[in-house]
Amino acid sequence: MCQYDYDIAVLGGGPGGYVAAIRAAQYGKKVALIEARELGGTCLNRGCIPTKALLHCAEVYEQSVNAASFGVNSSEIGFDFGKMAEFKQITVDKLVSGIGSLEKAHGVKVINGFGRLTDNHNMTVTDKEGTEINVSYDRLILATGSSPSRPPIEGIDGKNVVTSDDILSMQELPESFVIIGGGVIGIEFATLFATLGRPVTVIEMMPSILPGVDADVVRTCLRVLKKKKVSIVNNAKVTKIEGGDTVTVSYELNGAVKTAEGACCVVSVGRRAETRGIGLEEIGVEFNRNFIAIDDHCRTNIDNIYAIGDITGKIQLAHVASAQGLVAAANAAGHDETMNYDVVPSCIYTSPEIAFVGVSEDKAKAQGIEYKIGTFNVAGNGRAMVMGENLGIAKLISDMDGKLIGAQLMCPRATDMIAELAAVMKLGGTVKDVADTIHPHPTVSEVVMEAAHDWEGLCCHGMPKKK
Repeated sequence: MCQYDYDIAVLGGGPGGYVAAIRAAQYGKKVALIEARELGGTCLNRGCIPTKALLHCAEVYEQSVNAASFGVNSSEIGFDFGKMAEFKQITVDKLVSGIGSLEKAHGVKVINGFGRLTDNHNMTVTDKEGTEINVSYDRLILATGSSPSRPPIEGIDGKNVVTSDDILSMQELPESFVIIGGGVIGIEFATLFATLGRPVTVIEMMPSILPGVDADVVRTCLRVLKKKKVSIVNNAKVTKIEGGDTVTVSYELNGAVKTAEGACCVVSVGRRAETRGIGLEEIGVEFNRNFIAIDDHCRTNIDNIYAIGDITGKIQLAHVASAQGLVAAANAAGHDETMNYDVVPSCIYTSPEIAFVGVSEDKAKAQGIEYKIGTFNVAGNGRAMVMGENLGIAKLISDMDGKLIGAQLMCPRATDMIAELAAVMKLGGTVKDVADTIHPHPTVSEVVMEAAHDWEGLCCHGMPKKK
């Protein structure tokens, strides 16, 4: 019988991998976690956390600028982007250190280096000094994540043309921006830069920004971006980028070639799986397009190898990677668990925040689902009014039996509130269940209850709808 150094090895220490390693250790397994860069992966070091840290800094700045309307004297308000970047890095470093402490406390062996599979039970790990070690294992969980896509656009490697990874390492804020891509990442960056007073142009190939997001939410988001003086160009195909101290982006729109200029161009057009150079093809791991093919147990076509996170092409969100990590760790430890992607909340950290789960009204129509909706305007919420927030919407969608099948929120702290609705959906609950739940007052969470009351036709704090 073969003996292995480790019961379970995890290749990649992002939000999927480091959680999988801890969970596997909790099952009593001897675990190694191999990571070439920093623990926490893209999410913690070059994505979720640093972006939200900077967005919070921008929010504090914006509140300070508008403080006079709350009776607070706020003369000579300014910002130091270098200090914001320092706050971001301190936050990231604390969390990275915390993950390292958690791994150690659970008995996980963290190995720093680039892992490459030599067969389905062994990998060679090369550290920064070029030293190689062999790591053998009974089971393997692949969690190598993703990196920003770089489409084949002429000039994409030019001066001051950056990806989302690059922009988060900047210590000084450029004077203006052109953002290629109006998806979640692009619009979050547009919010950040515009809030700090920088001119921003967003160029999006699709007919609307935030493709797939509820149309009512997108309309409200566009109002906010317009107020922040963000220029949006839809249905535009970028054809060329000319880098330099001023970056010129050429794009086709309605048959004509036009240009947009900025001191910096941010390319934000999605992410690609990081599967190159780790030996997957050589040992016969199967792919589905550019992603590793897995079943509902997160198992690949090779019985002892599992895959989680962005490399699986399911839903590229950190919390999905973590959920997959828990399932893969359980199965690698001999249990029998499956993934269910039916109820996955999504969050967009604009101002106000956007969060949604389940089907949107547009998707319900496209899928031929008979549905009923309830909505509430955030302007009617006392807590939001106290905060100076009057733009936003809460929308609940049910089937004709009242079962909650979707929810969309655009309001302060929407990203914290969406979990309530995800839990209701997970339990097969109804909109009436939400309506009958007493929500604390005054809180923004009341918009959810009010939308449920509107669904019943009994909303006390909204204007009667015309019949």
